[in-house]
Amino acid sequence: MQRNVDPNFFPEWQRDLPQLTEADNAAIATLWRRLSYHRAAGNLLEGAVMLLVASPLLEAAGFYDPPFRMQAETSIELAVDDGEEVLRGHIDVLILQTQFWVLVLESKKTTISLRSALPQVLAYMMASPDKPTDLLFGCLTNGDDILLIKLVSQPTPQYALSRVFSLYTVVAEVAIALQILKQMAQFTSRLVKS
Repeated sequence: MQRNVDPNFFPEWQRDLPQLTEADNAAIATLWRRLSYHRAAGNLLEGAVMLLVASPLLEAAGFYDPPFRMQAETSIELAVDDGEEVLRGHIDVLILQTQFWVLVLESKKTTISLRSALPQVLAYMMASPDKPTDLLFGCLTNGDDILLIKLVSQPTPQYALSRVFSLYTVVAEVAIALQILKQMAQFTSRLVKS
C-alpha cells in the first residue's frame, strides 16, 4: 500500500463541496455545543466520541438513510502477507450500499492520536470484499479532530489523507467535515448506481 500525495487523487475533500442547509447548521451547532460541554469536563472515551461526534455527523451527511445501510461493530479478519498471521478486529461503523462497502468509520478516545490509529483503519479498509468499484472512504475521529481517507485498491493499493480538521476548537471545522462527508455520500451513491 502506498500513500498518494497528489492533490488530484483525493479531490472529494477539497472541491465542489455541497452547500449546507439550515438543518445542517442546526445539527452542527448542537454537535459543537454538546461536544464542548462534555469535553470541558475532561477526556472522552470512545463510546462518547461515537455518540457526540461520529453518529451525528454520519446522520447529517445522510449515511443512515437510503440507499445506505449501517452496521456497527462489524468483525473482520485480514491475513498478513506471510500467510501465518491473521489480524482480527471490529470496525466501529461500516456504511454499505447494497452489499458494497462505502465508508469505514473508526473512533478513538480523545487521548489517542489520529495518526497512531491510521494503520488500524487502513487495515480495515483493505479487508473490504470485492465490489463494483475499487474505491472506499474512511473516517477517523477522536472527538477533538477528524481525518478523512480515500483508498483505491486497484491496481496497486493507494490511499490519501485529508488535512486534520479540528472539531473541538473551531466550530467552522465541523461544518467543513460535514460538507466533505456529504460529498462522499453523494459521490458513492452515484458511483455504485452506475
